[in-house]
Amino acid sequence: MEFRLRSVQCAGPAGLHRMAYTEWGDPRNPKVLVCVHALTRNCRDFDFLARALASHYRVVCPDIAGRGLSDWLKEPAGYAIPNYVADVVTLIARLDVEMVDWVGISMGGLIGMALASMAGTPVRRLVLSDVGPEITSESIQRIASYVGTDPRWASFEQAEAYIRTVSAPFGKLTDEQWWHMTEHCVRQDSDGSWRFRYDPKIAEPFKASFSGGPIDLWPYYERVACPTLVVRGAESDLLTRETWQRMGSCGPRAKLVEIPEVGHAPMFLTDDQIAVARDFLLAS
Repeated sequence: MEFRLRSVQCAGPAGLHRMAYTEWGDPRNPKVLVCVHALTRNCRDFDFLARALASHYRVVCPDIAGRGLSDWLKEPAGYAIPNYVADVVTLIARLDVEMVDWVGISMGGLIGMALASMAGTPVRRLVLSDVGPEITSESIQRIASYVGTDPRWASFEQAEAYIRTVSAPFGKLTDEQWWHMTEHCVRQDSDGSWRFRYDPKIAEPFKASFSGGPIDLWPYYERVACPTLVVRGAESDLLTRETWQRMGSCGPRAKLVEIPEVGHAPMFLTDDQIAVARDFLLAS
């Protein structure tokens, strides 16, 4: 099954920008699943999940501003959750539906949680992969150590080796899956070198917002009322087991699933992880 590559024009503090997205399944299907990627990732991470669910949903996977095929913002300060929420609200309006289901990995989960916490939210069911209302300082420091560094590689093979290293917490993936993950997150420059397919300046607001302690978003989570699934990597340094367990007893009282031998974050590339999301989303 092939996807359709589309884009929508969004407005931000510094003007207009184009947000690209892939769309899978019947474009007339009123049942829509929005899938949003992690901080430095892109919409093509969801190809495997989208293929599995395209017979049930119109699956829409955006490249958040500054990533993938979307425009880079003129002002780095625009790389912030409130602006990303505004962009996906514009996208949902383009789709001409009242309600959507949501799968968010890490940053994509924070965007979904923020939107789901709002009065009148269009989010009907919410899947959060390895993210919650409390984010550890250790994980923020780890991510800050590489995001925005803008490395260059002499070959695609060197880029893939780097991706395998920094993304090792994703777990045991096949060579095909690692190739797929690398192919869509790097690009070749005119000088022949390879680099990430995201704006290095996305790191500026991320690093500036870090005060040294954990991030506390419990007030947002407490306002989420829709059915929620929280998938945790058993070896995650971002979503602690304590926070994950608490998410099952407050706010939406999420259903909890833990994936063994995975850290940050379960990516829904493997059959077992896809089944976890599919079973929750398609439950009556």
